[in-house]
Amino acid sequence: MSTGIKIRMNAAQAIVECMKRESINKVFCVPGESYLPLLDALYDEPSIDLVSARHEGGASFMAEGYAKASHKPGVVLATRGVGAANLTIGVHTAYQDSTPMVVFLGQVHSKFRGREGFQEVDLDQFFKPITKWAVEVKDPERMPELVGRAFRIARSGRPGPVVVSLPEDVLPIETEMHFGPVITIPKPAPSNEEVISMESFLLKSKKPLIIAGGGVKLSQAEEELISFAEKLQIPVMAAFRRHDVFPNNHDLYAGHLGLGTPKQVIETVKEADLVIALGTRLSEVTTQDYSLLSPDQKLIHVDIEHDVIGKVYPPDLAIIADMKKALEAFEEIKLNSIWATWAEESRLRYETVSRLVVTDKEVINMHVIQALVDMLPADALITNDAGNFAGWLHGFYPFTEKNTYVGPTSGAMGYGLPAAIGAKLALSNRVVVSLSGDGGFMMTFQELETAVREKVPVIALVFNNNSYGTIRMHQEMHYPERVIGTDLGAVSFTSLANGVGAQGFTVHTISDFQHALNQALNNDLPSVIEIMTDVENISVSSSLSSLRG
Repeated sequence: MSTGIKIRMNAAQAIVECMKRESINKVFCVPGESYLPLLDALYDEPSIDLVSARHEGGASFMAEGYAKASHKPGVVLATRGVGAANLTIGVHTAYQDSTPMVVFLGQVHSKFRGREGFQEVDLDQFFKPITKWAVEVKDPERMPELVGRAFRIARSGRPGPVVVSLPEDVLPIETEMHFGPVITIPKPAPSNEEVISMESFLLKSKKPLIIAGGGVKLSQAEEELISFAEKLQIPVMAAFRRHDVFPNNHDLYAGHLGLGTPKQVIETVKEADLVIALGTRLSEVTTQDYSLLSPDQKLIHVDIEHDVIGKVYPPDLAIIADMKKALEAFEEIKLNSIWATWAEESRLRYETVSRLVVTDKEVINMHVIQALVDMLPADALITNDAGNFAGWLHGFYPFTEKNTYVGPTSGAMGYGLPAAIGAKLALSNRVVVSLSGDGGFMMTFQELETAVREKVPVIALVFNNNSYGTIRMHQEMHYPERVIGTDLGAVSFTSLANGVGAQGFTVHTISDFQHALNQALNNDLPSVIEIMTDVENISVSSSLSSLRG
């Protein structure tokens, strides 16, 4: 066992040393007086860039988007109760999206605890339901141990967020710090018996189907998934908002299981006699309200976290493994491909409903997707908010390369812009484009100034129909013409963008959009392209008039 090293420093400096050992080079924050010693320690560390956001929710979304794009833990700092409460949306997103994140929160002085001190909240208890672990460090000597454990927990098994509460009187205390060995992350592999069992299930199957989720992306096993699927000619579907887990233009790609999934794609799942779930928790959206699979189907569930397996559907075969290790082991399966016809049928169903054919009768949203396909490089990274506008993206934009999509399976509004900033900071040589509705965009618009200040040239598309459109759609479905709370006022997003030093465009036609996108692609400034849309065209498949019947 390695004895590690001992260094004399204060507790705040020990946190920074732990970050360095984890190769962290971006940290997001809104500064706060409760953790000033940590900010001061970061001042002395040139290898770590501190990005100060305008709101803690934006900072946490940036850290989450950065983590997804970089395959490193996102790190975010905020002050005690009020700052902590503001960033919970990003923590919840990381929890549901299985994104590694470490959150450092200033806390009130230890002597003031229990007196309802200024901004006092019991932070470890507050965050316990939406984190993998939450801890308060009360002993400065234990800072390296507990911060190291935080990074290990955030990255191990099914990744997720960890919160570390830092009483302000602990941070400046200097003592001899002991740093253990560099963290290693367990990567379990299937046993030989499990691989043999999987082979026996495949031998009996006539219509197998793979549902691939975030676990494949987290272990960077996209190439291994392609190899496995091609070897056996098994069709592959992407779990909700994991579009880029498998090339959408591949002959074996059979669709995306999300909101508004076409009936033809659902039919493919219903017809499968064996479902192989790889690194997916089989969420409510992926499984269409937990209705997708039936007891007549066999289920093989492979996931790195034992708590995930059986939470929704009891599997016929459960395998606890890292996805890359699992797919490498599955290469040993010796079968002659007998599913080519089934794969062709599955692909044809997907193509029938997802082919991007744009006519003059199509709404501008569809034309925008076509323009993105035509004008963006294949490795451009897309982020999006929640909202009906995303239906056109999810249904028709073909993700052909890995690590080109960052989206919230939690369905968080306000995610698109700050996540795009985080992703662009992780992948500076890539074009990064966010898609938002006007409702969601206004929730975190202030982070556009962060992008300007940090010189992060993201491109933000805003589909503006002066409405909380998704909720308006549900209103019209359940309470026709009884509209309340969903109409929004007019906002000039172009003026707002120009006001913070970004580049703004307002477009009404597709030719206007193409011109604006071309300018944005050739400019080093952050850009906002406001696309004026009609609330009548409420979703891909419906208008308000049709919903009212």
